[in-house]
Amino acid sequence: MKKILIDTDVILDFFFDRKPHSDYSTIILSFCERGILEGFITPVIISNTYYLLRKTARHEKVIEKLKQLLSITNVLQMDRLVIEKALNSEFKDFEDALQNFSAINNGEIEVIITRNVKDYKKSEIGVLTPESFVKLINA
Repeated sequence: MKKILIDTDVILDFFFDRKPHSDYSTIILSFCERGILEGFITPVIISNTYYLLRKTARHEKVIEKLKQLLSITNVLQMDRLVIEKALNSEFKDFEDALQNFSAINNGEIEVIITRNVKDYKKSEIGVLTPESFVKLINA
């Protein structure tokens, strides 16, 4: 089973139903729910998602949605080593550096799924858009 890191933008596309991107996000999360893929997120993704969803919904509703997300995904570890690697990296975006080095530290993540592929150009792991990934899986 392919192990993937699902970036914040993909999760937000799903929760906010941002068309046309949410169509591919929904397929990816559906594959995770059905056990076709093993999806991973990070604590930063949870925190950012909570913050943005909270602007549009009550705390209880947001917590419920995050619990549903956690029921179909796993959470990568973030520790001092991950943070130090991110701080010392050539990534322009610190959040993306954290995601990247959490995935590398895990040792089993095969691809990072994000709409911001250019932000991960320094990654040692493959990076695909949700659309490209779904087309590759379905090929």
